[in-house]
Amino acid sequence: MGWSGVTPPAPPNHTRGGGAPPGRPPGPSTNQAEKLAREAAEAAQRRAYQTHPDVVALRVEHVRTQVDRLCWAGITLGLGFTMTNVQAFAAAGAALWSLPWLAAWLLDPTVSLVLLAILRAEQVTARYQVHTGPWVRRAKWLTVAATYVMNTWASFAAGSLPGIVLHSVPPLVVFVAAEAVTDLRDKLTEAVTAAFTNASAANAPQPVHQPKVEEPKRKSPRRRKLFGEYLAEARAAWSPGVEITPAWIRSVTDCARGLSPRLAADLKSEVERTSANNANDANNATPEGEVQQ
Repeated sequence: MGWSGVTPPAPPNHTRGGGAPPGRPPGPSTNQAEKLAREAAEAAQRRAYQTHPDVVALRVEHVRTQVDRLCWAGITLGLGFTMTNVQAFAAAGAALWSLPWLAAWLLDPTVSLVLLAILRAEQVTARYQVHTGPWVRRAKWLTVAATYVMNTWASFAAGSLPGIVLHSVPPLVVFVAAEAVTDLRDKLTEAVTAAFTNASAANAPQPVHQPKVEEPKRKSPRRRKLFGEYLAEARAAWSPGVEITPAWIRSVTDCARGLSPRLAADLKSEVERTSANNANDANNATPEGEVQQ
């Protein structure tokens, strides 16, 4: 049966209008692919800088700087809090603005400056992991103990428990911070070294796989010659008329320089004995003419 003049519809053209062929998901456009490639390159470059050994070590350095500043701020504030109590202890009821009253203000800075100088020196030595002697720690403990005693003396004398607690906290915090900051600097220095080492190992180029080359077989070690073997070689190489010297022994046996004089002496004595024995045998032999007579 015919279509009665009706033209059948044409099949859809997937190659026109940007459509994807059937059974295949539409891919990204050229602009999207280029954008993704740029983002991937930027991300790889950023990660390469973030994981660089110097950048990782610099981050730990920043943390160490922050720790130092915070510890210095706490220690300075704690010493500043104790200044008034130490001044009152040193003034001992002197008249206001009198010379003893003014001189009493110098006591706390004297002790505090020594403590700060020790902590500043330990800041440098801890950075390079150089350990100080016992007198450094003794001086630090002595300055903190002196500050504590002068700061709490009035409260202990009055028997005021709240005053003892109040005036004990700042010196003890200063003491603990002074001890802890040294260990923290040591550990942060080790952290910088470890971070740099780990980052260097992570960023190390991968070895290129090369075909394995067979190693040549090792020759078995040469057996050590005995003295008698060297002497036998020299005896076989000697002929009448040849002067026996250490140099000649070394040339024919390839022995060590220290052994050649002994070999030359033994071979020479052996040749002399053989020559003497041959001469004696010749003298002792009876001529045939004398036997017939």
